Amino acid sequence: MHIVNDAIASLTSEAEYLSMLSSFAFENGMSMALWRLPDDPAHHLILSDDHHLVAKSKTLEDLPHGFIFAPFNSEKGRIFLESDLYFVFKDNRLARSETPKQEASLNWLSVQAQAFRKHPIKYRRPASAYLEKDKDHFITMVENAIQDIGENRFEKVVPSRFKKMDLPESFDAMQAFQKLCLTYPNTLVSFVHIPGTGTWLGASPETLVSVENGSVFKTVALAGTKPYQAGVNIKSVAWTQKEIEEQALVERYIISCFKKIRLREFDEHGPKTVVAGNLLHLKSDFTVDMKATNFPQLGSVMLDLLHPTSAVCGMPLDGASKFLATNEGYDRE
Repeated sequence: MHIVNDAIASLTSEAEYLSMLSSFAFENGMSMALWRLPDDPAHHLILSDDHHLVAKSKTLEDLPHGFIFAPFNSEKGRIFLESDLYFVFKDNRLARSETPKQEASLNWLSVQAQAFRKHPIKYRRPASAYLEKDKDHFITMVENAIQDIGENRFEKVVPSRFKKMDLPESFDAMQAFQKLCLTYPNTLVSFVHIPGTGTWLGASPETLVSVENGSVFKTVALAGTKPYQAGVNIKSVAWTQKEIEEQALVERYIISCFKKIRLREFDEHGPKTVVAGNLLHLKSDFTVDMKATNFPQLGSVMLDLLHPTSAVCGMPLDGASKFLATNEGYDRE
């Protein structure tokens, strides 16, 4: 166990550490990933001297500790940030080391601390070849989607729009990250900065793939949306047939992926109503015993089959993704 020495004793809160470390990463051209897993009080931060593309054929099981950032287009390369430095924060404090990587990172932090300076980070809007589309363009896209669904080209599609906005001078990404953690305790909250790629902040309630101790695989079918009001008994929430069928579509798609790889031994629980911030969703959990099924690379295999999920793209995947590439008019990145 490592005790952080006096050189950084003056930095008492997580917010101070995050401000210092993020400023250091930006000033020195390092990649950075900061995240909080659903229903987990710990915040994880890695700094990486080098980020690189990993081939789609590369399995998660072959990669060292780090963070993968993948584009919406599954044919493009995934960016991997290896954790050259790794820190964990618990209870608003920098946690003591539990691994050799954390130990080395805390030693590095002790040496570097006196040279740290916090400078306001200026986020620049990247040059974009895409122009914002007006409301009429989006309405036309939805009409085209309805027509294609009627012609059985796909069952579901999720069109999107984007909007360019200027950040206020007072914007602080680390404060925004912590605010998201408080507002959305049941989601994955992440902040990612990669030189040349951009800076991204978000929260998602959908678990794409989870592998615990190399032995338990989990994924979820999440769909259907209602506004949530504090105090409402979620067990008494009524869902329409449309919302129930929408969630069932996602369930059937996950099961079809299991069938593709000849996996029949899985547990399914749900659907149940869950809260995500100010919204309600229908959710079903799928679990597989990887040792009993003798499928050690199930996480990587299902990741390829599920991304991008029907919740953000549509289903079947090929038809929905082709429609979006043709009609949206911009790259989701």
